Amino acid sequence: MTIIKVIYTVCLVLYFALLPPPAFARTVSDQLGREVKIPENPQRLVTLAASLTEIVFALNQEHRLVGVEQFSNYPAAAENLPKVGSYISPDVERIVALRPDLCLAIKDGNPRHRVEWLESLGIPVYAVDPRNLEGVIATVHEIGHLLNAGDQAETLAKDLFQRRQHIISLVGRSVHCPRVFLQIGISPIVSAGSHTFLDELITTAGGVNLTAGKVPYPRFSQEQVLALQPEVIIITSMTRGEIFERVKAFWHQWSTLPAARDNRIYLVDSDIVDRPSPRIFAGLEALFGLLHPELAGGLQ
Repeated sequence: MTIIKVIYTVCLVLYFALLPPPAFARTVSDQLGREVKIPENPQRLVTLAASLTEIVFALNQEHRLVGVEQFSNYPAAAENLPKVGSYISPDVERIVALRPDLCLAIKDGNPRHRVEWLESLGIPVYAVDPRNLEGVIATVHEIGHLLNAGDQAETLAKDLFQRRQHIISLVGRSVHCPRVFLQIGISPIVSAGSHTFLDELITTAGGVNLTAGKVPYPRFSQEQVLALQPEVIIITSMTRGEIFERVKAFWHQWSTLPAARDNRIYLVDSDIVDRPSPRIFAGLEALFGLLHPELAGGLQ
């Protein structure tokens, strides 16, 4: 950090520290059990994760956003909003300069000391911790009520719940649950264990997660994957472009692999299966369509 940057940071922090404390109208408990004092009607909102940005847009409350996490790329309008650093390294000085009256954070990813720094400057931070599909629906409800958008939240949550239930009913018609290997890391090969979003998506979509187990994100060798004999391979990663196709082509060369033999190796956009936002239900529907193409017509 340059001396100019240090001086700027110190001046900015001192400036906001000397401002009169904002008036808070209500106290709420966030998903970490912390009591947070927030305005009755927040007007200047900063989201510290792309999933939270998506939820705010899904609730039609984007007019409140003054800053978003740098990977907020959906919907397209989010890309034009001021960026406040990554979810693992939010830029506190940039956030403070935007004068938010509420920040939304997520437990997995946002560093606790940065959240505490913001709070020490009088900026309330409401943290969420969705762990499954039901948790996403609950988070939609909570954020909707924080933003006085309870009706929109109720409508959205009901739609998400019904979409999940529809998938469950369709899976009930299937006669076979294919064995699935989901690859989220390229080198090394990484998959998803039990009690992860990806495991829940696979099983809810009517598949058998071959890597279920206590380790959340286990690593595998090429030989171990071949020994599992997956009927379906799903490849999802933040890496895009040619490397995706190279990995797909690699698995296709093994003619003894059921997924290769039956041409059931698929690429899936990580944004719709990794982010705990309403779009994860689109990810669920996409996986169902890949695992049960014979029943995919029921999605329409």
